[in-house]
Amino acid sequence: MGFEWLAILMFGGFFVILMTGYPVAFSFAGTAIIFGGIGLSVGAFDLNRLLLLPNIWFGTMSNFTLLAIPYFIFLGSVLEKSGLAEELLETISMILGRLRGGLALAVVIVGTLLAATTGVVAATVIVMGMLSLPIMLRYGYDKKLAAGVIVASGTLAQLIPPSLVLVILSDQLGVSVGDLFLGALLPGLMLSGSYILYIIWLSFVSPEKVPALPPDVPIIKGKALIRQIFKAVVPPVLLVLVVLGSIFFGIATPTEAGAVGAVGACLLAFLNRRLTPQLIKDAAHATAVITALVMMILFCSSLFSLVFDALGGKILITGLLTKVPGGHLGFLIISNIAIFILGVFLEFIEICFIAMPLFVPAAQALGIDMVWFGVVMAINLQTAFISPPVGFSLFYLQSVAPKEVSTLDIHKSAIPFMILQFIVLVIVMLFPQTVRFLIDISATS
Repeated sequence: MGFEWLAILMFGGFFVILMTGYPVAFSFAGTAIIFGGIGLSVGAFDLNRLLLLPNIWFGTMSNFTLLAIPYFIFLGSVLEKSGLAEELLETISMILGRLRGGLALAVVIVGTLLAATTGVVAATVIVMGMLSLPIMLRYGYDKKLAAGVIVASGTLAQLIPPSLVLVILSDQLGVSVGDLFLGALLPGLMLSGSYILYIIWLSFVSPEKVPALPPDVPIIKGKALIRQIFKAVVPPVLLVLVVLGSIFFGIATPTEAGAVGAVGACLLAFLNRRLTPQLIKDAAHATAVITALVMMILFCSSLFSLVFDALGGKILITGLLTKVPGGHLGFLIISNIAIFILGVFLEFIEICFIAMPLFVPAAQALGIDMVWFGVVMAINLQTAFISPPVGFSLFYLQSVAPKEVSTLDIHKSAIPFMILQFIVLVIVMLFPQTVRFLIDISATS
């Protein structure tokens, strides 16, 4: 064994630094510099390797697919900051409120639609938490069920296109982002469908947990409701169809569709007389912050990967993963467990840059369909994001939850939805056609 032990120490040192709360980008860069220096002193690292970095970074900046990230972030920011997302939730609640469990169903439907327009989890969970959680509590919904529906539905933005997770995974996996979008659509709808079935099942077995709105609650009806639907529901749905449809039918690349979506979101805000200079400024600021974070992590992770590879780390990890007992199944079990554990503690951006470079070579060596593998990992990340004790969506909701909903209530609320997501994950793993179906249809059309 040459200097692989140094690579193992490097990976362990990275996690030690990360767990101290140090920013992930600087944890990548700092660990690479420290262990690069150690490797240089023992003859395991050649400084000439650093000459590769400018080409790597220039290649990253030239990646047309990654340009989709700021467009989709801007699209979601405009919808969220203009109040159009709030209006969508209120309107769907009016339509379904008289049904038993109608408010919970409205949250799932709106969560799915917002996931397909924003791709940003935090904004979706916080908006729905502020608007729908107090209303559901006021009308007698079980507080754990109410919190769980919001947490799970808001996190659908992790999986349903145009998910930022999928855009970053496409770069890390070396596959078409359009194929990943197509592959993730059906599993994403399976998740939201499982939430709907669960709510309907509860309405029969535990009706007291999901009551209908009482008759004395005023709800817009008739022509006024129709006008509200055409004002608040139809435009966002059309925007989703235009953005995703143009990608799925090959009319536009994801980056081009993202640009159209960003303009479309501004147009919707303008038509609703909400497009102001301050709105543009706030949306642009949010977009710049998130995009800069992604690119900084990408640059620093490239330096980490360069040093880790030079020390023999990637060869060691690939060899271990390809020799796991059970072949494909053993590899999938280990990779899913690792991603889930990382997903409980880290953001999806960080995980994509930490774990994927280790798993991808082994998956390719085992002949695994990389699009299917990417969707499986995305579902896993979706589950980890709502997992107690430190799932990020739990804390997003906690930041806006009424005081009668405790932290423990929010953490317990996620458990039934975690079970549903594990069931969908197993189905997707057992039946790869759930991912390949739309891709194969697109290829033959």
